[in-house]
Amino acid sequence: MNATPTTFRKRLAVGAVTGLAVVGGIVGVSAYAAPTAVAEAEPVDAIAVAEVQEDGVRASNSLTHEAAMAVLDAAQEKAAELDQRVTVTIVDRDGNTVAMVKGDGAGPQSPDSAEAKAYTAVSWGQATSDLTNAAKGNGPSIADIPGTLFLAGGVPVVFDGAPIAGIGVGGAPSGDIDEEIALAGLAALEDLEG
Repeated sequence: MNATPTTFRKRLAVGAVTGLAVVGGIVGVSAYAAPTAVAEAEPVDAIAVAEVQEDGVRASNSLTHEAAMAVLDAAQEKAAELDQRVTVTIVDRDGNTVAMVKGDGAGPQSPDSAEAKAYTAVSWGQATSDLTNAAKGNGPSIADIPGTLFLAGGVPVVFDGAPIAGIGVGGAPSGDIDEEIALAGLAALEDLEG
């Protein structure tokens, strides 16, 4: 037997009140125990998918997994050679972290520092040590941009004349040491076979 819309609404209202009573911590028995009708689902229209033409698509370059691992390994090897405990971070062109290694004994601030340096380097396409003067001064400066850090230790990765990634190192007692470690990671990219 099919329920009429009015009957269905009554059953739904009674069921809702009973449900609220149970949720509220009151246990009760419904005064109306007739079987309830299950409403048939309305068919859902398919969502249209737009096929984008070439004019609406931009290709971007990024480091491969192999390249990112080579950077991390070379940088951590340099850190060990210098007896430093650091974090090395790689971000993509959009500033998203794609790889990070926190070395044994690296300080708790080092991941944030490394990520901010990598982000800053890829954002401006320059080493963070070259940007420190631009971040100084009285009044607003580029240092006011959230997520940036203008201490040495961040270097950009450039491909075909444009930055595609940033390498950041944090945790050494001096930005110059962080930068030396980051440059060792960058140099590893030159050794990769293409």
